Amino acid sequence: MFTGLVEEVGVLRSVRRGAHSSVLSIGAREILDGLKIGDSVAVNGVCLTATAVDSGGFTADVMHETLNRSSLSALTAGGRVNLERALPAGGRLGGHIVSGHIDGTGTITARRRDDNAVWYTVAASPSLLRYIVEKGSIAMDGISLTVAGVTERDFSVSVIPHTAAVTILGGKGPGDVVNLETDIIGKYVEKLLRPRETEAAPAGGLTLEFLAQNGF
Repeated sequence: MFTGLVEEVGVLRSVRRGAHSSVLSIGAREILDGLKIGDSVAVNGVCLTATAVDSGGFTADVMHETLNRSSLSALTAGGRVNLERALPAGGRLGGHIVSGHIDGTGTITARRRDDNAVWYTVAASPSLLRYIVEKGSIAMDGISLTVAGVTERDFSVSVIPHTAAVTILGGKGPGDVVNLETDIIGKYVEKLLRPRETEAAPAGGLTLEFLAQNGF
């Protein structure tokens, strides 16, 4: 589990590609404190397992499913990535609950200045936008952000200078692809509100009586 508060920007030392997987070697400093083989690290918001750790960084495997759902397949040596270690027990939850399991990707369509803030507009599929709500939380490349607005085609976030400076987001603009993880609570609520597959939904739609009869 993560919080969406990026600890460090790392650099890809190498990318070794297989038929349907990759091995990433990532240079880092700050997150190496206490990092052990088997620990979880969010890389651009994707939860990966450290398979090797040395004095200058760590190595992680990326499986086929992760490459299909995220932007990690486009990474090349020399590229910069957001890094965050897993939340320790008793640690502060300063962002929001982030699982590191990417739902999909979005594409930045606009970037504009608003005094000291930077606004990003991100196009995403309807299957993702249904879980994105105004004033809710979104993890974008592993960064915990507050949604400022949502339309049928995209959503917008306003980023403070500090966030832009200490993450890779400050260097991104229109056309760039970002990893997206929507609020996990919304997905669970939707799942629980669906009628059981073995039971038909009421002809008139979902009602309070139907929910009560099914334990909600």
